Amino acid sequence: MIFGKNPSSKNGQQYVVSLSAIIAVALACYPLAGVIGYRSVALLLLFAVSVLSLRMSLYPVLAAAAASALIWNFFFIPPHFTFHIGSVEDGLMFAMYFIVALLNGVFTTRIRRAEEQARQKEERANAAKLYDTMFNSLSHELRTPIATIWAASDNLLAEDEKWSDDDRHKLNLEIHAAAERLNRLVDNLLNMSRLESGTIQPKKDWCDLNELVFTAVNRLENELRNRQVTVKVAPNLPLFRLDFGLLEQAIFNILYNASIYTPEHSAIAVDADYVDNQCIITITDNGPGFRQEDLERVFEKFYRSKGSKPGGTGLGLSIVKGFLDAHGGRIRVENKSGGGAMFTLQIPAESKPISTFEEG
Repeated sequence: MIFGKNPSSKNGQQYVVSLSAIIAVALACYPLAGVIGYRSVALLLLFAVSVLSLRMSLYPVLAAAAASALIWNFFFIPPHFTFHIGSVEDGLMFAMYFIVALLNGVFTTRIRRAEEQARQKEERANAAKLYDTMFNSLSHELRTPIATIWAASDNLLAEDEKWSDDDRHKLNLEIHAAAERLNRLVDNLLNMSRLESGTIQPKKDWCDLNELVFTAVNRLENELRNRQVTVKVAPNLPLFRLDFGLLEQAIFNILYNASIYTPEHSAIAVDADYVDNQCIITITDNGPGFRQEDLERVFEKFYRSKGSKPGGTGLGLSIVKGFLDAHGGRIRVENKSGGGAMFTLQIPAESKPISTFEEG
């Protein structure tokens, strides 16, 4: 039978740690008491109680406070090795020390508890805000393609309408485009779920960087048809051991983002190289770029810039970062000096010359 952690066991450990800390401070002060004075020892013991109250629960702290007062009395206040206090002044000091040590433990733990409650309240508020953002975004994103598919298919099924071949083709294209949008949304949600659960483990195999980049570009043929896309992959690159699917999706998401937020006939460039045992992929455009306040948040889940076009869930770029993190790589974004945005992907990868495979 397997048991979880016992709260009383954890509390017992705190008692041991608290009392051990007080005893250690007292032992360290004992040979110095004649030099620094027993009143200074009280301050050091009180400091130890204060430190403990920042980490321990209330009752272990109170136990440490009481123990520190008794130890100070027995070992340091004259006459030594007795609980008898020789002067009224020392008696008052002992009483004040005892009260201050207890109050210090109580107030500090209460402050910690209040801070913890405030933090939990803020986390709940942020979670509620994130849920609202996600729900509103997903509601719109799901409703739009579903409504398109419903309307187009309803028109095709209408028996009292006689559609020309051209009209039927247009309706089929609408259904196809809406289905693609819906599939893209589902993929993003599934990918984000896998990232959140920590189940994504790169399945690395030998990849051709040319094939990796062009696969992503070709998947976006329709979205990029009004953009000037150039691909430049350094010559004679070796093969790299990567997860083709994850990195192809990462490049796809960045290019798809560029297809949405750059005007028609914009230039989009994809460059790939291998430097210092890292694959370096840069994706640039000459669109409007990012606002300064957006640069630090573009990879956050569900984050969408103010004034951005309607639609979208704000998941695409956060998924890119998650896939790069899974590879031990990193991604950064910046605005180009001449205008536009530049994404730089750096992925550490094992490499092997293509000739090695040809000979085999």
